[in-house]
Amino acid sequence: MPLPLTVAPDVRDALDAGSPVVALESTLIAHGLPRPDNLAAAGDIEQAVRRGGATPATIAVLDGIVHVGLDEAGLTRIAGDETLSKLGVRDLPVALASGGSGATTVSSTAVLAERAGIAVFATGGLGGVHRGGGYDESADLGALGSTTVLVVCAGVKSILDVEATLERLETLSVTVLGYGTHRFPGFYLTDSGFGLDWQVNSPAQAAAVFAARREVRPGAVVLANPLPESEQLDPDLHDRVLAEALAGLATDGVTGKAVTPYLLERLHRVTAGASLVANIQIILRNAELAAQVSAALSDLR
Repeated sequence: MPLPLTVAPDVRDALDAGSPVVALESTLIAHGLPRPDNLAAAGDIEQAVRRGGATPATIAVLDGIVHVGLDEAGLTRIAGDETLSKLGVRDLPVALASGGSGATTVSSTAVLAERAGIAVFATGGLGGVHRGGGYDESADLGALGSTTVLVVCAGVKSILDVEATLERLETLSVTVLGYGTHRFPGFYLTDSGFGLDWQVNSPAQAAAVFAARREVRPGAVVLANPLPESEQLDPDLHDRVLAEALAGLATDGVTGKAVTPYLLERLHRVTAGASLVANIQIILRNAELAAQVSAALSDLR
């Protein structure tokens, strides 16, 4: 049975013409940003892709059908429906078989983008290995190990174990590039404290690495795009609030899938919205860079 997938007309026209297209996840809109500001942010993110010279393709599952590219009604539904599920790769078969609806995560967006023929994907930060020594790892990593896409991100969320995440990406043979830096960004922070082996300095260089990666074996290229220091969250404030939030996990009995939203909510609340401002700036910058990389990749073809 073929995958129930519909591609928006403007996205289909761009793909057929070999023009640049950038995939966007929908979980950021549905679950990552507060309502009602999330709808405006969704429009701003798509506009950032257009500004970079590409067609945006926000991906979601609506009524059992994968939508690659959402119209205004689709974006409004994703932004406003508080009952929408969060769909990773493992959840897609259930949603598709049952006619369900949900927002796609990094892992499922990467897989569906590849199925639709989209090579470049923009997001905020990747999931990764959680702190604490227990085995708790985001499905994002496994998906990137087997999906041939280029993902522009600001590293992994700083609430995670960055060192362990980088080790897992290496084990999975995911190529990691720093954009204009040999330092791995820390999402809200310009520098996570960990170095990278490889750096590129232009969209054309990133596109060339991805083109070569496709000839080697399946797997992703992660293009880590740091916030400028002038736009990062104050590092001392970040570290203090994160330490307090991590201590609160045990006090409040938070475990499993509830850990990430708990920590992010504490960061947003205690920083008086400063982390939210940084979060939005991250995805806008990544969306525009992804568009430029997609355009460079189209030129290579």
